[in-house]
Amino acid sequence: MISLLGFVLAVCAAIAWYAGSPHCMWSALRGHSRAARIAGSVLMLLSLACWIGVAGIAVGLCATLASGMLGLMAQPWLAMFFGTPAADVTAVEKE
Repeated sequence: MISLLGFVLAVCAAIAWYAGSPHCMWSALRGHSRAARIAGSVLMLLSLACWIGVAGIAVGLCATLASGMLGLMAQPWLAMFFGTPAADVTAVEKE
C-alpha cells in the first residue's frame, strides 16, 4: 500500500513539475511556476521516503526515479490528446 502511495506522489510531483514548465500545455495548470516547482520537489521527496521505506535505499531511489519519469513522459501526451489543441501557442505565449 505504501508503494502505491509512493507511485501516486511521484506522479503528482511530475504533474507539478510539468505545471512549472514554460511548455505546459494544460491551460488550467499555467501560472505560479515557482510554487509548482517547489511543490513538485516536496512531493518527490515524500515519494522517495515512501519508496525507501518499502524497498530500501537503492531500490527506492530507482523506483522513485522510474515512477517520476513515467509521470513526466505521460504529461505531454495526455496534454496533446486532452489539453490545449495548439501546443505551439504555449512556447510563444511567454515571448
